[in-house]
Amino acid sequence: MRTGVKTCLITGASRGIGRETALLLAERGEYGRLILNCRKNAAELEETRRLALEAGAVEVIASVGDVGDSAYVESLLREHGPADAVVNNAGTAYFGLLTDMTPAEWDEIIRTDLTSVFNTCRVFVPDMVSKKAGRILNISSVWGLTGASCEVAYSAAKAGVIGFTKALAKELAPSNIQVNAIAFGVVDTDMNGRLSDAEKASLYEEIPMGRAASAREAALAAVKLLEMPPYFTGETVKVDGGWH
Repeated sequence: MRTGVKTCLITGASRGIGRETALLLAERGEYGRLILNCRKNAAELEETRRLALEAGAVEVIASVGDVGDSAYVESLLREHGPADAVVNNAGTAYFGLLTDMTPAEWDEIIRTDLTSVFNTCRVFVPDMVSKKAGRILNISSVWGLTGASCEVAYSAAKAGVIGFTKALAKELAPSNIQVNAIAFGVVDTDMNGRLSDAEKASLYEEIPMGRAASAREAALAAVKLLEMPPYFTGETVKVDGGWH
């Protein structure tokens, strides 16, 4: 391993924002060792791994598992060691009336979008504290700031991520550990694939930029935040094309 190469854990890295973030970090070199996670898309995660190695990563570990499960996250640390940075990107959504949602569906949203953030931070932060260095970036949504009709659970989970970020940043600032969040608007990923062309066109009319962000643009924002000085902490940066 090259001297000075750091390790970054990225959850939800099989596609979309997670994949593009992994590729950008591989290209830039500072985080040349990547631990990539997804819950079930093993073939797509392996493709991310291959692309990251081609982009210049020194080592890329692909691990399939549920970061909503604390035992699995503990196994990541045990098997692959500590991380200098964690990007909590794992997420899922539910679209529909709250009264039509089952308790199991609610639990899945909270587990995937919020509990996963708790799990990775609880497990990987102690090593950061011992080194007095580390960076945590949590991926949230503008719905965590404003709420969205028919996306109550998702909005609640993403609002929880923002509150978690603010509080943990204060807790870890004495240890020189940076904790920030990004509240994305519409990003052109599979999560928004449920939208029809007509629905997308109507949505884009509301966005001053007139379009969704590309996954690459979203990843560029994420990497920029990882490059900010440690004093920039506890922030939720909105990246939504001027929408909200």
